[in-house]
Amino acid sequence: MSEHIDGPAPRRIFVDKQSPQAFQAMVKASEAVSATAAEAGLDRTTVELINLRVSQLNGCAYCLDLHTRRALRAGESARRLGVLTAWRDTGLFTPGERAALALAEATTDPTGSAAQEAAYEAARRVLTEDQISAVIWVAITIGAFNRVSVMSGYPVEAPRSGPAEF
Repeated sequence: MSEHIDGPAPRRIFVDKQSPQAFQAMVKASEAVSATAAEAGLDRTTVELINLRVSQLNGCAYCLDLHTRRALRAGESARRLGVLTAWRDTGLFTPGERAALALAEATTDPTGSAAQEAAYEAARRVLTEDQISAVIWVAITIGAFNRVSVMSGYPVEAPRSGPAEF
């Protein structure tokens, strides 16, 4: 039986601030992954679609907010961002983007081996080996940042004045 405790929930530790050396190592890894993705020929919007889809799956509001703004700045459309959760049901994404999204989902939830194999095979038809590797690394990296943000309880706050800027 659980006990009810009155009062606010305990404040969470911002683990990036509590352990800055570990977080800086993650940042350096993220920079290397970004360079790998660029060298493999993944454009910035594809990388941001991966970041957003993985963040959706992991329920990370902070990363969703951050990467929505980054995607829009990179030229992504609000329409495509609005249907990203149902990307399979639209004709709005290229074969390469679809393959990258499926592979990112399989990386995020590796328990479904059949789905994982199907995603990998679909990716092999339209992505290079360097791009496949980069997609997997992007998904792994954003997944780690999702966990830092979720476990730290990072808030998504309203802008101080005026409408939210992208």
